[in-house]
Amino acid sequence: MKRSPNQENDPEPDTADPNPPSVPPAPADAPEPPQGSPAPDDGSRTGRAGGKKKIGRWALGVTLLLLLPLLIAETALRINYAGDPKAGTYSRNRDALWLGHAWVDGRRTDADVTALAARLADTGIRDLYVHAGPLEHNGTLPKSAYPKARWLITAVHRKLPGVRVQAWLGDEVAPEKPYAMHLEKKATRDAVVASARQVVGAGFDGVHFDLEPLHSGDRNYLALLDALRPATPLLSVAAHQIDPLPAFHSFWGTVTGHPKWWSQEYFGQVARRVDQIAVMSYDTMQPLQSLYGGYVAQQTSLALEVTPADTDLLMGLPFYHENRFGHWAHAETVPAAVRGVRLGLSRTDPDRATFGVALYVDFAATEDDWTSYRKDWVRTS
Repeated sequence: MKRSPNQENDPEPDTADPNPPSVPPAPADAPEPPQGSPAPDDGSRTGRAGGKKKIGRWALGVTLLLLLPLLIAETALRINYAGDPKAGTYSRNRDALWLGHAWVDGRRTDADVTALAARLADTGIRDLYVHAGPLEHNGTLPKSAYPKARWLITAVHRKLPGVRVQAWLGDEVAPEKPYAMHLEKKATRDAVVASARQVVGAGFDGVHFDLEPLHSGDRNYLALLDALRPATPLLSVAAHQIDPLPAFHSFWGTVTGHPKWWSQEYFGQVARRVDQIAVMSYDTMQPLQSLYGGYVAQQTSLALEVTPADTDLLMGLPFYHENRFGHWAHAETVPAAVRGVRLGLSRTDPDRATFGVALYVDFAATEDDWTSYRKDWVRTS
């Protein structure tokens, strides 16, 4: 009788002579074969199900192993958002605003400058980062990129005395963007320095650099900053966020190929080389306002710990409302960011004078953004 796999261990039916003539009987003293417990009728099926259960338990364990640190970190951020900011943690009149390219390419008018002056009156904004680039990948900057710069600078100085107008220059950089700017080339760094001198000669009060993505520990960027110091009376940079966990930039870079964060040590190295450093504390991947605000509070404390007292530290506020991976408009709000900034300032250095917020960006801002900035940061006491 031919058996199915599920019958492998079943005994034969009792329908034949147990010792047919063709089969000699076993010797009386022959050892009996080892007896094992017969498998149940569905023994093979049970074995496969058991294997699937083991795989399922293994997958669950791996998932929990990966999710547990994330859950712990998110819980810590929520706790970090709790409590009340200290009185007096509001604007020190060292805030900044990023302005789009339309202000220097001829699209804006005198009426626009008048409206901007009215908007900024009685706020804490002292610096305007006006997009005058982008830089070419070789570090040069065509003068045709900012034909109305001197008009804007003159108008702002007239209508907003004391407000500084900085040239905002940026580009993508290698190695993550191999087709872009290569800071390891001295000729490229020299060209960037020449571009800085060029915009200062055009009347700008300083230069604000936003080069991305800059990997933590990039020595070529530090060399560029050292070379830029004598080229401009005011050197400002946009900075990456700081590792929320130790060495997280290395882990994230290995997994994604994009090490988004800087180590706290490297952030401090950059901060010591500039007059002003503005943290891009948005695009954080946080899904809730409380988590985002807790994250900003953490970033504020981390940055304060390593930024010299004579360097202005600014925390970025999201004045835009995109929805995409890494940024959720319902979570990354101005009220949540300002509360986070005030909590971080309260816990780390509440009396620091060289501190402010930077608003990104003018052309995407809503009235609610401006109202929140004024109510929560400028006029809070």
